[in-house]
Amino acid sequence: MSTTEATGQKADRWHRRVESGDWEAITKEVNEYGGALLPQLLTFEETAEIRELYEQDGLFRSTVDMGRRRFGEGQYRYLNAPYPEPVERLKQALYPRLLPIARDWWTKLRRPAPWPDSLDEWLQMCHDAGQTKSTAILLRYRERDWNALHRDLYGDLVFPLQVVINLNKPGVDHTGGEFLLLEQRPRAQSRGTSTLLPHGHGYLFTTRDRPVKSARGWSAAPIRHGVSAIRSGERHTLALVFHDAA
Repeated sequence: MSTTEATGQKADRWHRRVESGDWEAITKEVNEYGGALLPQLLTFEETAEIRELYEQDGLFRSTVDMGRRRFGEGQYRYLNAPYPEPVERLKQALYPRLLPIARDWWTKLRRPAPWPDSLDEWLQMCHDAGQTKSTAILLRYRERDWNALHRDLYGDLVFPLQVVINLNKPGVDHTGGEFLLLEQRPRAQSRGTSTLLPHGHGYLFTTRDRPVKSARGWSAAPIRHGVSAIRSGERHTLALVFHDAA
């Protein structure tokens, strides 16, 4: 087998994992609730390797203490680009599946959909607009840590969907730490959902807002996300954001 063939097969595994999901059901779920569980995107061995990256200082452009910033409690680190292979390959494999959802949402909301067909073209648009900082994140939560409800916007150019992956075994490595979404529905009470993410699985969710049907047509419902308190153990998360930061 040639080096090129071996590299192609290695890259294809990320595509195969993304494509193993029932994307009709995933789309229906994210349209209804603003979030949807994805298939297993990382093996247990790969999650361990990514967790170990957290202590390697040369891989990150910045570290954020959430307590100091009043973002909750815990810590997260922005990975430098170019990213480690699993991060880059998963972003490239996911983008074509997320793009039709994003375009459909912005059509319903009568907004221009600026996103081109490829992730590389979109990120170049971000860079041309001054959004040049990498946005893939490794987060580490320990006992009593939590993440306040927020939105990852970073600049004027925003992709409306993002993905998180749990790098630990719930109920074994940690208890608590449910992923939270809070949606402000037009002229109604807010609606919350919580999801305990399985080990290695992705979760697709709304970055900023999404369309909801109303008597007057489609309205934008703002959504924030966060993580409930870790009751015991330790939880690591990989966050894949599809726009870069100013």
